[in-house]
Amino acid sequence: MTRRELVQLLLALGMTSPKAFAQAMERPEQLYDLPPFGNVTLLFNTDMHGQLRPHYFMEPPNLLAAKALEGKPGYLTGEAFLRYYGLRRGSLEAYAFSSVDFAALAQRFGPMGGGAYIGALIKQQKAQAGEKRTLVLDGGDTWTNSGISLRTKGQVMVDWMNRVGFDHMVFHWEYTLGRERVEELVKALKAQIISFNIVDDLFGDPIYPPYAIHEIGGYSLGIIGSTFPYVKVSHPEEFSEGLSFGVRENELQKYVDELRSKGVDAVVLLSHNGVPLDLALAGRIKGLDLILTGHTHDFTPAPIRVGNTWLVAGGSAGKAVIRIDLQMRKGGIADLRAKTLPVATQLIKPDPELEAFIREAYAPHLDYLDQILGTTETLLYKRDSTYSTLDELAGRAVQAAYPEVDVAFSTGTRWGTAILPGQPITMDKILAYTGFTYPEVYIFKLKGDRLQAVLEDVAANTFNPDPFYQQGGDMSRVFGLSYDLAVNAPTGQRVRNVAIRGRRLDPNREYTLASFGGRLQRSGSLVEKYTPRPIYDLIAEYLKQVKTVRIPPRPSMRVLDQRYVLPG
Repeated sequence: MTRRELVQLLLALGMTSPKAFAQAMERPEQLYDLPPFGNVTLLFNTDMHGQLRPHYFMEPPNLLAAKALEGKPGYLTGEAFLRYYGLRRGSLEAYAFSSVDFAALAQRFGPMGGGAYIGALIKQQKAQAGEKRTLVLDGGDTWTNSGISLRTKGQVMVDWMNRVGFDHMVFHWEYTLGRERVEELVKALKAQIISFNIVDDLFGDPIYPPYAIHEIGGYSLGIIGSTFPYVKVSHPEEFSEGLSFGVRENELQKYVDELRSKGVDAVVLLSHNGVPLDLALAGRIKGLDLILTGHTHDFTPAPIRVGNTWLVAGGSAGKAVIRIDLQMRKGGIADLRAKTLPVATQLIKPDPELEAFIREAYAPHLDYLDQILGTTETLLYKRDSTYSTLDELAGRAVQAAYPEVDVAFSTGTRWGTAILPGQPITMDKILAYTGFTYPEVYIFKLKGDRLQAVLEDVAANTFNPDPFYQQGGDMSRVFGLSYDLAVNAPTGQRVRNVAIRGRRLDPNREYTLASFGGRLQRSGSLVEKYTPRPIYDLIAEYLKQVKTVRIPPRPSMRVLDQRYVLPG
């Protein structure tokens, strides 16, 4: 970075006082120098989704929600997020945690995350806080959903975690590797898996220790692990055969009480439930001091308090490491300081050993992962409540391969990447949002009335006002189909005015549909003449054919009862 670029960057970070500016000019890393506080430090990383390379990831322009949840943490984005947390537009925090001015700020601040930078920041913060008083925790969704994780079946992510030095972990997408593979990787993982809600189907016994107890600085800390409760709803059942999950509220209370009976001073929940569900649990479970939550990819630059329980969310995509310093007291937490530390590659020096490890891990796969498939003239992004330009790219690719398909469905997963205007599109970037272990595109027939019912079911899940009934990601994306969405309408009345290829949906007509990364094809009858093919292969073929794509955001849906924002 040139001196002029550093000056611009520091000004954007708000380093406007002469003293702070001078110090930052000499040591930009001082932004990560945190004064000591308390007795115990927790370093929290979650929802990395296999992204070992620095990359761009835009937060959702929209997080639509029922009125009961609207404007609350878990449903804050864009300008509303900046106002709620008091962040300045154009700052590093605004770039990392919101979609406001994303393309322009991406040019200023560069890519975020990456295993060598995350690891360097974790190691630095651990040394700064004190190794003996620090625990490093992973909130799950770490081993899968990238090109390198897909090609190594998660092994590279376990090797990375071992080198960084994690202490505990919980699961979600890890189970899409299959139970057998997960258990192989657990044996190689140095961190301890804790999870009270992964139980044997037959006897109901926990598969892993439900909690761990740590004695630190004269205090006792109990950490309970909570795996995503709806693994079997979100993914094909065969991946987790023989296991059950669930919220298991009564059992969670039992384990909190058990830890209290053992005399622990504070109880922490390491969770992959997501912000809305964990906020609800915080108001119902007695004796929880702190929840560290993942899954919904939210950031909480300031911790949230519900009664006597603190909640801190960890974001996603490797964009931040969360440091939580606890001032302990006998029987609880007297005070807490949480800092969401952006993994800004222009301000952090990568860890040399991790950098070498990642370079070696990628070496056998570079010809495949780094092949350039095409170029984009517009911003390609993934995350949003109902639509993204990357999902439209997938729809265009499916239509090109199968012109007879009426509607192409794409999944409402939250993970992915962003590709800036003018950037080349590589296979690695395509796999960052299509890195499923079940990527096949299925062609099937479905009657119009059933298609309407499917859309209503997805909307009922996505926009349910009760977090206990939200069991998946964002709204499924559609290509070739348009509709109106009333988020706050009663169940069964949210999706209206459905049209396919410009013609009103005929409830009695049988349509030809395509989908990938889910189980939608089970709703209809498969067209046997088509051999299922991975979505990323179809996208690669399409990009090689067209060479350049231009996809301005033009959603085929219209939101009737809430403001809908397009990026830029």
